Amino acid sequence: MASGKIIYRVLIAGANDRTFDSLRELLPPDSYEPPLRAGSAGEAKRMLLETDVDLVILNAPLRDEFGTQLALNLAQDNLCVLMLVPAESFDAVCYKVEDEGILTLSKPVSRSGLLGAIKLLTAMRGKLRKLDRQNQALQEKMQDIRTVNRAKWLLIEIKRMTENEAHYYIEKQAMDMRLSRREVAENIIRTYDA
Repeated sequence: MASGKIIYRVLIAGANDRTFDSLRELLPPDSYEPPLRAGSAGEAKRMLLETDVDLVILNAPLRDEFGTQLALNLAQDNLCVLMLVPAESFDAVCYKVEDEGILTLSKPVSRSGLLGAIKLLTAMRGKLRKLDRQNQALQEKMQDIRTVNRAKWLLIEIKRMTENEAHYYIEKQAMDMRLSRREVAENIIRTYDA
């Protein structure tokens, strides 16, 4: 991973040996870790409690359930899911899962069709990772703002400062002490919020 390229972890559920081997061949080692394998929905759920994965390929029907509910649950956790379903179930399954961003292919699937779906799923996961990082950064900024505002209101209430004075005080302390505004605000809160 010296090039900085992301390596994705894949879980394949419900595939027989031949199907698993075919799917594994489509996952080049420079982009994917060796895939994990689960025979049933229950086994997949247990594995996912212990291991983080990026992509899940469900070869429906699974041993203990068809796989639709498992796919829906996984999609809620921001996992990228590909369902391979029998042709006679394709329309019904698509209707249930497509609004959740679950990709569905009808079996039998051509090698090129499967490869295209995996590449699409990988691109989708890369985009979701970026959005998750942006969301986390925004959450941190919002927490910074809440903390600074709380400190300002303590200064206004206890020190009888105006809002502008409290703002200036926090800014000046941050510069003078070479701390972030949030660190200064946290110190103020610890001092005055007893």
